Parts: sequence; structure tokens; C-alpha cells
Amino acid sequence: MKIKKFLKQAGVEFKMHKHAEAYTAQEMAATEHITGDAVAKPVVVRADKEPVLCVLPASCKVDLGRLAKVLKAKKCRLAGESEIGELFPDVEVGAEPPFGEPYGLKTVVDERLAGCETIAFTAGTHKQTVRMSYADYARVARPTVADFSVHL
Repeated sequence: MKIKKFLKQAGVEFKMHKHAEAYTAQEMAATEHITGDAVAKPVVVRADKEPVLCVLPASCKVDLGRLAKVLKAKKCRLAGESEIGELFPDVEVGAEPPFGEPYGLKTVVDERLAGCETIAFTAGTHKQTVRMSYADYARVARPTVADFSVHL
């Protein structure tokens, strides 16, 4: 998915920015000089056998037990790099955009991120960031909002 084209077709306002390579959401936050609380970090989990895209602040980690309850799954586990590569074949591993629907995935957003006015996220590469309002993101992504993270 070409994120710029996807967002333009959705009719939302956004800004793209190129920066030095950043391989983690927290590195990207530092490079962009923004708080990790407003950086959307996509994490793929397997809820039982179903892949789910979880989006949470870069300053948090997934609480797999709490997420299992939210998703009504017996067990949740983090997906491996090869699984993620298969689900997102058109982006760099680790730079997945926070939109599950174009990839056939359910999207769940942590309520901490839903409280942000503006969010930032990777645009499919480790060198590009997108910034947009959370309201526009939610309108496009149509996520389920839940409490499933722990602040680091």
C-alpha cells in the first residue's frame, strides 16, 4: 500500500516527513522531536490463530493477557518477523502503517493513543513519517478502541 495515495483517496489531511533511519517507534519519536505517547506503534499479534493489528503509543507495550480478554481469545502472542513480512509484503518489516483493513486485518487501538489530538507513524519505510489528526486516523482505520497497553 502506498500510504500517501491511500490517505489522499481517503480525503484526510496529513503531512509526510523524511528523516534519518529509525528502526523503532521510540527512535522515530526522538528523530521527529515528539513524545512517544503520540507515536502510533503497530504491533501484530496472533489472537488464537487470527492475526490482529494492535496500535499503541511508542511509549507503551502490549499487555497480552489484557489484550486476550479484549479480543475474547484464549491466548495472544506477538507475531514473528516472517509472519509480519507475509502480512505486509509491500512495506519494510518494522515500518508497517497502522491501518489493518487494507491488509485484511482487524485493527485495535489502545485508548491512550485515542486520547491524542495528533499522531505520527511510519509510512512503510524507516525513513518516512506521517502526521495527522487522531480523528482522521480513526475515521479511516475504523479501529476498535480498548485498554490493552502498559506504559513503559
